[in-house]
Amino acid sequence: MTIDSGFNHITVLLDEAVEALAIRADGCYLDGTFGRGGHSRLILKHLGPDGRLLGFDKDPQAIATGQALAAEDGRFVIVQRSFAEMGSEIQLQGLAGKVNGVLLDLGVSSPQLDDPERGFSFMNDGPLDMRMDPTRGVSAAEFIATAPAEEIARVFKEYGEERFARRMANAVVARRETKPFERTGDLAEVLKVANPAWEKGKNPATRAFQGLRIHVNSELADLEAGLEAALASLEIGGRLVVISFHSLEDRIVKLFMRKLAKGEADKLPRNLPVRHQAFEPIIKVHGKAQFASEAELKANPRSRSAVMRVAEKLR
Repeated sequence: MTIDSGFNHITVLLDEAVEALAIRADGCYLDGTFGRGGHSRLILKHLGPDGRLLGFDKDPQAIATGQALAAEDGRFVIVQRSFAEMGSEIQLQGLAGKVNGVLLDLGVSSPQLDDPERGFSFMNDGPLDMRMDPTRGVSAAEFIATAPAEEIARVFKEYGEERFARRMANAVVARRETKPFERTGDLAEVLKVANPAWEKGKNPATRAFQGLRIHVNSELADLEAGLEAALASLEIGGRLVVISFHSLEDRIVKLFMRKLAKGEADKLPRNLPVRHQAFEPIIKVHGKAQFASEAELKANPRSRSAVMRVAEKLR
């Protein structure tokens, strides 16, 4: 497999994320979303000879890049699994409760978006796929071809926050009766026509495509599972750093951190006697949400939606 696909990726909040991990030279760290290795390479620069870094990714092209890095640097190991499954891998490696920091850089990478063959974007026509791991699961084309209108509308509305989800889903179902959807450009055109209110500066198919991508890759369910697995893997004092790229992701991260920063007593029934430990926070949230600097926004417009949140495990 070719490692350099020709599609460049600029790592978002690179220095800020690695700084937030508060790296120890002899520490053990997890990069839950290796991508093209921007964060991992900088983490390795901060690690000493006894440091260790584990990378996770579902994308075969990212794994190829990771394998090349692992061949160069014995402190690094790449695993082809979703970060949602990191818990079992951590158990296998004997690292549960021993990891010093976990980084999750969510969403899709620029190479995935820019390569028409991956089917993530309507900007360049390509096969309607959208899977981060093209060898597993149901493609966007398969979902669109078989799902009832109600389910397609739910995906557009719930994951894409599309106001006209029902109308657009009905248009998709009506058109597939005569010709199946196989290309991103074809689907985008039908969605455009079905959307009665175009937002200035935004393609009318944008929200529906986002919803499809999130559904096909189980992104929100994976995030919830991944946050729990990350917390379980961390040692006391370990850092969790998460970069989100849309409001649905950020809301999950924010609520997860807020709940654990308050302790566990709010999960218990009223009037139940509890020990004082239940009121003690499990994590400490470090500072406010961080956003890309003006300089980064100019260099990489895709960083405009990035939000970074940082927490430290207390118990």
